[in-house]
Amino acid sequence: MSALVLILYYSTLGVLAVFGGHRLVLLIVYYRTRHQTAPQPRDPSEWPVVTVQLPLYNEMYVAERLIRAVAALDYPRDRLHIQVLDDSTDETSEIVARAVRKQLARGISIEHIRREDRTGFKAGALEHGLATARGELITIFDADFVPHSTYLREIVPYLTDPDTGTNLGMVQACWDHLNRDYSLLTRIQAIFLDGHFLIEHAARNRSGCFFNFNGTAGIWRKQAILDAGGWQHDTLTEDLDLSYRAQLAGWRFLFLPDLKVAAELPVDINAFKRQQFRWAKGSIQTARKLLPRILRAPIAFRVKAEALIHLTNNISYVLMVALSILVFPAMVLRRGAPTSTLLLIDLPLFLTATLSVLAFYATSQICGRQGGHRRLRHLAPLMGLGIGLAINNSRAVLEGFSNKVGVFERTPKYSIEGRRDNWRGKKYKVRTNLATALEGIFAIWFVAAFTMAFQWGMWLSLPFLYLFLQGYCYMYFLSLLSGGFGGSRRAGKVIAAEPLDTGS
Repeated sequence: MSALVLILYYSTLGVLAVFGGHRLVLLIVYYRTRHQTAPQPRDPSEWPVVTVQLPLYNEMYVAERLIRAVAALDYPRDRLHIQVLDDSTDETSEIVARAVRKQLARGISIEHIRREDRTGFKAGALEHGLATARGELITIFDADFVPHSTYLREIVPYLTDPDTGTNLGMVQACWDHLNRDYSLLTRIQAIFLDGHFLIEHAARNRSGCFFNFNGTAGIWRKQAILDAGGWQHDTLTEDLDLSYRAQLAGWRFLFLPDLKVAAELPVDINAFKRQQFRWAKGSIQTARKLLPRILRAPIAFRVKAEALIHLTNNISYVLMVALSILVFPAMVLRRGAPTSTLLLIDLPLFLTATLSVLAFYATSQICGRQGGHRRLRHLAPLMGLGIGLAINNSRAVLEGFSNKVGVFERTPKYSIEGRRDNWRGKKYKVRTNLATALEGIFAIWFVAAFTMAFQWGMWLSLPFLYLFLQGYCYMYFLSLLSGGFGGSRRAGKVIAAEPLDTGS
């Protein structure tokens, strides 16, 4: 039994070290290519027609803000077409109708489009709108985004300039954050997203590998969507799915790290967990759907390898849960082992799995964000939050391997921009579920493990045990404070929790 525990422990830690090593590879690519920039395109002699799609579902607090921002885009009015794709079942539809009437009175070409049902969820709404979209270019904004007025004039030329736009199917802007400093949770989320955009996207795009549209704050050539097979709703990450299909069809993508579009980060830990669940499950569904096709495609091996790791990276959460169970028993079994053994085997694996993550996100702050040095103090809680997500996202990964697509549960937004804004008492509150109870059990497990390790003088183990202890305690108590147990709250009414089988 002891041998089995150690075999499982080292195997789990070894695979996590591989995923950690991949982050180091991305960092190396980022540093080697950090001076590469896309050529500055020329403005077109005639601006193309652009359709702006705004998929909404029960967004009463932010719908008008979004419509107002999009209607203020600095773009020729006869070239701008706005579609509000409203699947709402609450008062959001009345708010949208009033906002649309205001913009129509100003001469803005804007439509309020309602469907009879939510077939296909967000992908279904985008597919429905695409059928009547007038623009040859399609840009999309989720409800939590607030594009600046010059967005279209900055991004459209990349698709129209013959020097930059040849075979270019999609251009992705970088996400910025309206409420980064609202709380510790939003600060950590912002660093997570900075790493994804400023390091991952930049490294993949500049090295010629596939990367993905993030569902919002990007612009598509309509023909690229059609050539890829259109929006499909057999996964919960329709943006990731379409991105890979379009690049397999031969279209190029471009990431613009300096073109930033601000969005509202989730302020409720349970809403954040719902968002992460959807992204994790959808990535596994996309892997199941497309990896065989990617591996057979006539593309470079390094592109295939990067796609494989990109689409399966969330499996690391399952491994993290396994490691959470195994780490302390393994430490106890090796109490009498020479220190040299721990330094030669355990320490390198732990450092590869953990320091690589710290280096990854530290670089995103130091190199990519003004004042990033001050945010390095948040790296320890960031590591904890990443571990604390393990149970929530492991469930998502396991469901992603099933054949059931599931329900697209959108992330609630409350129009929170400043520290004085308050979201408590508002509708759409997300309740906790069984995963929170398991997080509580794991928190107790690591309180006991840390206490025993301290009493036994296992000093080398304490920093690593503390990361687990911090992560599960933070996730458990904040989940309870945010929501309590029960179903999910929509439009102010509590209903039974739906199965969570589903970017901004």
